[in-house]
Amino acid sequence: MIVPSPRTLNPDTVPTGLRAWRPRYRLGRSRLRDAQKSGAGVPAYLRWVNRGLGRQAAAVAYTLGLTPGAVTAASALVSLAAIVVLVTAPLPGTWAVLASVLLLVGYALDSADGQLARLTGTASRAGEWLDHVVDAVRLPLLHAALAWALIRIDAPAWSVAVALAFAVLASSWFFSQTLAEKLAPPERSASDAPAWVSFVKLPYDTGTLYLLVIALIWLPAFLVLYTALFAGTLVVAAGSLRRKYRMLAEQPAP
Repeated sequence: MIVPSPRTLNPDTVPTGLRAWRPRYRLGRSRLRDAQKSGAGVPAYLRWVNRGLGRQAAAVAYTLGLTPGAVTAASALVSLAAIVVLVTAPLPGTWAVLASVLLLVGYALDSADGQLARLTGTASRAGEWLDHVVDAVRLPLLHAALAWALIRIDAPAWSVAVALAFAVLASSWFFSQTLAEKLAPPERSASDAPAWVSFVKLPYDTGTLYLLVIALIWLPAFLVLYTALFAGTLVVAAGSLRRKYRMLAEQPAP
């Protein structure tokens, strides 16, 4: 079978069905490659790893004829499976690896839904809202699950407090960022930001947190890394909130 080049395929004439999966996948991947957002100023894992994984997942979803909403639902379910592992599996131990992998898969699918929406021209306010709802629940729920896991394994009380504080921080920061985007004009574009900025932002990249879950194999390492991540995120969030407040204070009253 001769498979046409993706650049010669017309999306309206690409056949459907299982026998046509290869040309549809190649078409989707090619079009997605040409329609990526700028990565300047984006945290390193999200920029160079997660968006690439999301692109592959979006191409597969396009091949299967899935909707962006279905991909969002899959992202939520996979992330929920990771939460279930954390609150039920024996820890510390190798179950942490499974939880981390599931979280990273859910994160990739979280990138894929938006890419699929742009690819198929089905982006909508409802889809964006649903994506934000899932994001708003996922991180606080993860930290709450980690708090419960720490309680189950008799970790120090202060570590449970850190996890609960992290849940509050994640929720409040996400909400404040989202609201600020609605109340104020966009900030200066980071399109010219050098690559090193992405690495500076790596510590509070969501992917870093998901990778850190693997450290639950050995509790002392997890406690050190998780606490350091919380402290760093707290400092960055405080600076971000201060900047957003000053920016909004300069805006005229509604």
